[in-house]
Amino acid sequence: MREAPREPLRERLFDLLLWLLLCVPVLLKSDPNDGGSWTRVAVGVVVLAGCVAVSRRWPLVSLAATVAASLPASLELFTPSYSLALVAFGYLAGRRQEHTRAALWLFGAVAATGLVLTWVTRTSLGQWFTLLLALALAVVAPWLIGRYVRQYDRLVQSGWQLADRMEREQAAVADRERLRERSRIAGDMHDSLGHDLALIAIRAGALEVSPALGPDQQRAVGELRRAAADATARLRDIIGVLREEDDAAPTSPAGETVEELAARARASGLTVTLAATPVPTLPGMSGLALHRVVQEGLTNAAKHAPGAAVSIAVVPEGDEAATVRVEVVSGPGVGGPSPGSGSGGTGLVGLGERVRLAGGTLGHRATEDGGFALTAVLPRKAPAPLPAAPTSARELDLARREVRKGLARAIWIPLALLAALGALMLGVAAWTQAQSYLEPDDYARIRIGQTPGQLDETIDDWPEHPLDAAPQVAPPEPPGMDECRYYRSTMLAAVPVYRLCFVAGHLADKAEVP
Repeated sequence: MREAPREPLRERLFDLLLWLLLCVPVLLKSDPNDGGSWTRVAVGVVVLAGCVAVSRRWPLVSLAATVAASLPASLELFTPSYSLALVAFGYLAGRRQEHTRAALWLFGAVAATGLVLTWVTRTSLGQWFTLLLALALAVVAPWLIGRYVRQYDRLVQSGWQLADRMEREQAAVADRERLRERSRIAGDMHDSLGHDLALIAIRAGALEVSPALGPDQQRAVGELRRAAADATARLRDIIGVLREEDDAAPTSPAGETVEELAARARASGLTVTLAATPVPTLPGMSGLALHRVVQEGLTNAAKHAPGAAVSIAVVPEGDEAATVRVEVVSGPGVGGPSPGSGSGGTGLVGLGERVRLAGGTLGHRATEDGGFALTAVLPRKAPAPLPAAPTSARELDLARREVRKGLARAIWIPLALLAALGALMLGVAAWTQAQSYLEPDDYARIRIGQTPGQLDETIDDWPEHPLDAAPQVAPPEPPGMDECRYYRSTMLAAVPVYRLCFVAGHLADKAEVP
């Protein structure tokens, strides 16, 4: 069996210092010099040692044991020997306890136990109210502070965890950016080098059949054409490896306009017609997408329809010319496709992704004469970027909400306790008034010399309990009286009261005390 891991030395040292600190009031207030005994001191020291030992695993057990040690010494709970322990273990219970329900049950049990002990010992309810006040100040208030500290630590810990997660997410974003850059490189190779190699193959094909060259030169030019076709095929294979994670819009060669692209294609032997000049200039991704649509149309014509005429049209459309429509139409070729010019299937796919990221749409179709048309609609203004999913922000917000809930509970729990205590005190006060109220008519029927038993027989609704003590403003009691009892003369005011004084078990004096 594996041994349980030992607690860190710092925690053991903290527990030892806490135990020594809590033992100081017990040693000072429970020794024989202060009305106690060394047995009481030993019991207190042992109880506190056990409470400290289990406080990390069962914090509420430590608090309950401290309350149990305090109640026999005083029904008011707040004792000199264990007052500091109540505060300490109340704070630790709030700091270390995960849930609050058990603590609330414990507080209710302490209040109920104090009420039962008050009734059993037939003491004044004032002691029970004092117990509730001590429970609120010495136990519940430190417990709430501990709950606040716990919630704050949870928020800080959640913040650090989210920061660590964000770092990992940033690393993942960097990896995605590397894949994105690899895709851009693949796009550049496909869009630029593929286009240039196709034009080289067209020029070499024209030179191969030129009568101005001799047989050796024509053979060399044929080898050049085949080498360009082979290079195009190898380039397509390389692009297939680089674009395994294709999720980005590759960039086009910068600095080349559509007019220059069309002129370069004409110089290579293609018949290119540009419908209108100058071509509208588009910003950002829309301009790059426009260049790529024209370039892809020319490349497809050179590969799949050699000798076909190509027409390019770039026309503004929509309300206030908000979009631009570009169309590249190539006729049917005079021969078969160029050798090695098979499509890898990535040109139109990558082009569609680029156009979509620019906020436009791409379409292609076969024309009636057997040609091919490539059409795109691009916005003049760049689209608003899509907001990133704030995963970490949502989780941090959830953590903050949990902390707010904990703090709200820490606020409404004491308010609810105070409201309940106030309602209870009002109820007890009303009950006490009802139990000590003497009707004025009944007071008038009382005669000097009657015994308490005769008073109870004469008056049907004789009060069950007199007031606990005389009002503070009451005059001194008559001399020679054995006992004086005070009863309320009204339900709404504390004075005046009725005073009944007895000597040897008989009523000797009755008076209305103002």
